[in-house]
Amino acid sequence: MTTTNTTENPTAHAPRLRMAELAPEVYKSMIALDAASRKGIDPALAELVKIRASQINHCAFCLDMHTKDARKNGESEERIYLLSAWEEAAGFFTEKEQAALALTEAVTVLTDGFVPDAVYARAAAHFEEAEIAQLISLIITINAWNRIAVTTRMAPGQV
Repeated sequence: MTTTNTTENPTAHAPRLRMAELAPEVYKSMIALDAASRKGIDPALAELVKIRASQINHCAFCLDMHTKDARKNGESEERIYLLSAWEEAAGFFTEKEQAALALTEAVTVLTDGFVPDAVYARAAAHFEEAEIAQLISLIITINAWNRIAVTTRMAPGQV
């Protein structure tokens, strides 16, 4: 277990524990779930979804990883910067991407305890049922990773 010296930097966070070592079966299962959830999803869209969920969940580790991955896949800096305000910057994102981002936000936040019908219908207009199932799986998986990373305080810049 690692602790943080908060007298030097009261906002600094050191990793709490190494999940991969302490719960290896769970960690390996998460890696397999992650791989399975990405099947059939455009890699560029997958990274946008992962970045947006990670923004909402305040997961610095995942934001660092997925913005780097998005850049490697050719994503523009401008779209990465505008992703947190995608609704106001709708002209930078396709209708399909906007539908996926709306679904990402609804599944991630679950503000009213459910995903609104209008959000689901918007996604259904752009994705086949099997694609929606994969997209939901991707959103659930990145949310699980965010919760692991935030809870265990995985440090950004290590991937």
